[in-house]
Amino acid sequence: MELDIQTLIFEFIGGLGIFLFGIKSMGDGLQKSAGDKLRDILDKFTTNPIMGVLAGMLVTVLIQSSSGTTVITVGLVSAGFMTLRQAIGVIMGANIGTTVTAFIIGIDVGAYALPILAIGSVLIFFFNKKRVNNIGQIFFGFGALFFGLELMGGAMKPLRSLESFHDLTVSMSHNPILGVVVGTLFTVIVQSSSATIGILQELYGQNAIDLKAALPVLFGDNIGTTITAVLASLGASIAARRAALTHVLFNVIGTTIFLIILPFFTQFVGFLQEAFSLNKPMTLAFAHGTFNLTNTLIQLPFVGVLAYIVTKVIPGKDTAIDYNPRHLDPVFIEQSPSIALGQAKEEVVRMGQFATTGVEETGQYMKTKQRKHFDTTVQIEDAINNLDRKITDYLVLLSASSLSPGESEEHSMLLDSVRDIERIGDHFENINELIEYQVTNKVRITDDALADLEEMFSLTLSAVKQAVYALEHNDVNSAREVLEKEHKIDLMERALRKKHILRLNERKCSGAAGIVFVDIISNFERIGDHAVNIAEAILGEREDKVRNYN
Repeated sequence: MELDIQTLIFEFIGGLGIFLFGIKSMGDGLQKSAGDKLRDILDKFTTNPIMGVLAGMLVTVLIQSSSGTTVITVGLVSAGFMTLRQAIGVIMGANIGTTVTAFIIGIDVGAYALPILAIGSVLIFFFNKKRVNNIGQIFFGFGALFFGLELMGGAMKPLRSLESFHDLTVSMSHNPILGVVVGTLFTVIVQSSSATIGILQELYGQNAIDLKAALPVLFGDNIGTTITAVLASLGASIAARRAALTHVLFNVIGTTIFLIILPFFTQFVGFLQEAFSLNKPMTLAFAHGTFNLTNTLIQLPFVGVLAYIVTKVIPGKDTAIDYNPRHLDPVFIEQSPSIALGQAKEEVVRMGQFATTGVEETGQYMKTKQRKHFDTTVQIEDAINNLDRKITDYLVLLSASSLSPGESEEHSMLLDSVRDIERIGDHFENINELIEYQVTNKVRITDDALADLEEMFSLTLSAVKQAVYALEHNDVNSAREVLEKEHKIDLMERALRKKHILRLNERKCSGAAGIVFVDIISNFERIGDHAVNIAEAILGEREDKVRNYN
């Protein structure tokens, strides 16, 4: 009997592992095949809650994880890429999208799991084309999903004869709240509602649990999956925590509604089963789909109410980054190119202010090693890259308009400045990755070296701030001061390299610490170079304006 229990446990946890790996593999393959444009989908198609629902469904189908979609959404809200109202729609759509996995499981192809796995392996290992490899990954994941289910199903067959398990299912039939608690806890442990619903489909398919007991567990699975978003929001912005709470509220409200109408819902699911001759796993797939679709239809008109509730529960002013352009109105390009040029400059200055904040956060991460500063720089770098694309596209459209010689000079200067600001973002990103490497690998940098880095950081930050100020105000004096500071940065880099060599010779620091140190000061020096490029462009533009005026 002990061997049987061991076999049961091993087959169950092994099958669960293969099932989870299959879902991830299938999701990764679908995501790669789709061109890895998840954020763009969520960015472009979330203009209103209904579009948000559709975007959430699509992304969840692609990555095969509602938790994954919600975590991405929490990240986008935290970065300011999405408003709370947009996020609520995406979260609702994610809940509908995750039902696709249950429908896949409902198709009884378990007997063909191993041949499907083999096809996937052939496509992955015997072809060099990425597209074919991605399709192979989808097949491999699909096969692994069913193979894992078969293993779990075999392990769970003896449960039907266990009196304690039988008593539990009877208790859940009489007390639906117990079923909700069981489903919630199990999903919190496994961290995948698709997996727990798959297990539930297997149990129901083997008559180990009846429909009246299975449905509350199904509702609980939907509540349990919210824990991933909650964990992702810890330490994040207020908006991110509000988005995670919305996910919890949405599923708790839906579960409460369906517990109230459980007898009618059970009859309705039974009707579907008979009307469409559904097998038992597919019956639960339809129940899952009906639950999430109906829950979304009920709550979608109350998106504003949900947003109000979570704002009251989690009060405070959010500090999320608004990465979308504020000034690039395409109407001005045709009506008034001069105003359009001014609008573009406003946006370039805003981009420069993001770069300044990014450098500041980099300095904080270098000093404190607190992860929140690293996360902020990642968000800022994303914002800078997005503005780079949008501003460049706007300026390219503007170049077709009739501009005066002075405006053409300013147009060229803005294009150059956008490129330099984007490169500043790349360099502070490099520095953060070096600091992350230092933290991960416990590389110790001496106090003297840290003091040197702090000094160079202060000078570099000052140069960037002054360059952005000079850009905003066309201030020639500030631009010239940037040139002087950049000269000091160059001299400092050479001096710090020499000091570093002395420390190495005296064995005061390790080789790894030396590499991190040299690469950081090199990136600071390049940030200074890009700051001086902005300043020189301003000086050149102002001098040209003076010549044209004379």
